[in-house]
Amino acid sequence: MPTGVYVHLDDGLQERFQCAPGPGGWRYVGQRSDGVRLDLVVDARWRQIRVELVTPQWWIRGGLTGPELAWVRAAGETGEEHHERAVGFLGDSPAFLVAIARSLALDEGEQADVRLVRLTGPSLAALTATWRWRLASTSLHETDTEPLPVSSYEVTDLSTGEVSMVHLAGDVVLDAPNIELTELESPPNLLT
Repeated sequence: MPTGVYVHLDDGLQERFQCAPGPGGWRYVGQRSDGVRLDLVVDARWRQIRVELVTPQWWIRGGLTGPELAWVRAAGETGEEHHERAVGFLGDSPAFLVAIARSLALDEGEQADVRLVRLTGPSLAALTATWRWRLASTSLHETDTEPLPVSSYEVTDLSTGEVSMVHLAGDVVLDAPNIELTELESPPNLLT
């Protein structure tokens, strides 16, 4: 079970995480140094079926319900329910990048446009937009035990045209915009 630390480069925040496959999918639990917590559960097809994201003042709980993403957002005990036709959430945590990339199951050179709900800021403001994901390449990197496949994705925000690269090894982000993996206590799970 990979355990480690990501650093969010813009603000120097650390995100301690654990992730592991389960009987019906995969789970990621992370806590940032500013108190933000994430619990993300995906099913066997990597669909985000349960997401709980908590900041010091706001929280969101939601997941996919058929073709729609449903969530409750609140600053106290009761919140407002929202629905959007989207395949999942996108947030600051690298966990969302893993879940989205794996759910697409792209072959090298293949691309897909995906509608996502982006959660931003301490109030977890939700904005729906479309991103294009393209699996640019997969390469093997030698390690002490076995070769490690690394997938490189080109991700384009279609609302702005901004292009970025995301590099994954199994269920761990090796490199992404504003993210640096600084500690990893065990190898990534090489899931299909």
